[in-house]
Amino acid sequence: MQYKDINVETVIDIAFKAGAEILTVYAQDFDVEIKGDNSPLTAADRKANAVILEGLKANYADIPYISEEVKATAYDERKAWKRFWLIDPLDGTKEFIKKNGEFTVNIALIEEGEPVLGVVYAPAKGIGYVGAKGLGSYTYENDGKLVQIKNETHYSQKDKVIVVGSRSHETPETIAFVDKLKASGKEVDFAASGSSLKLCLVAEGKADVYPRFGPTMEWDTAAAHAVAVYAGKQVLSTETGKPLIYNKENLLNPFFIVE
Repeated sequence: MQYKDINVETVIDIAFKAGAEILTVYAQDFDVEIKGDNSPLTAADRKANAVILEGLKANYADIPYISEEVKATAYDERKAWKRFWLIDPLDGTKEFIKKNGEFTVNIALIEEGEPVLGVVYAPAKGIGYVGAKGLGSYTYENDGKLVQIKNETHYSQKDKVIVVGSRSHETPETIAFVDKLKASGKEVDFAASGSSLKLCLVAEGKADVYPRFGPTMEWDTAAAHAVAVYAGKQVLSTETGKPLIYNKENLLNPFFIVE
C-alpha cells in the first residue's frame, strides 16, 4: 500500500521492530527515570526511538522529524516544514510501567499541519492500526494482514453510548460529559484504556466517543488521529470545533473530542 512516495508497509515494519525492542525491556525489571516535565522515561522509550529514527532515515532521509524523545527543533526552523514525521516511540509509559499492555508505538506523517498517515502498534497486544489519506483505515495483527475499518455512525444517533477515557487522567470535565449524556436520556457505559488506543477504539467502533479534557502533546495523538479520521470519525478541538492541527509553536494539544 502506497501513500505518495511512502510505502505504508515499510512504516508498519518500523513500528513492529520498535515494538520488539520495547518488549525486550517489558519482559525484564527496568529502571524508571523522571524527565523535566515529570513524565516517566525507560530504556524502552530510548530503544524504540533509536529503531524508529534509524528506519525512517534509511528509507526517507529527506523528511525531517519531531520525536518526544529528541529535543524539538526550534519553531523558527520547523514552521517552514511542509512535511515531517511526528513520533512517540512509546506512548503510555505509565501503562508500560504498570505492565497492563496498553501502550503503543506511534508514527505519523504530517503534511501542512494535517496527519495524512498514521501507524499505531500495541506490541504487548499484538495488534495495530494504520490510517492514510485516500487509502482508509485498517487494523492489523502480527501477521501484517490489513483489515479495513470504517465507522461513520455518530454517538448522538445512538441510545446506548460507550465513552472511552484514560486510565491515568480522569477529570471532572469527563465526568460532567458523561453525566450530560445520561441526562439527555442515553444509556452510558464507560470504558477505560491507555495511550492512543482510545482514539483507535472509537475508529473501529468498540467505543463511540472519546472526550479528552486533559493535557496531551501532538505526538500523543497524531498517528491515531489519522486512524480515526480515515475510518470516518472526527478529532475536534472542544474550543473551536475544528480539527486538531500539528506543528504549532506550542506542541501542546487543546482539549479535544473524538466522535
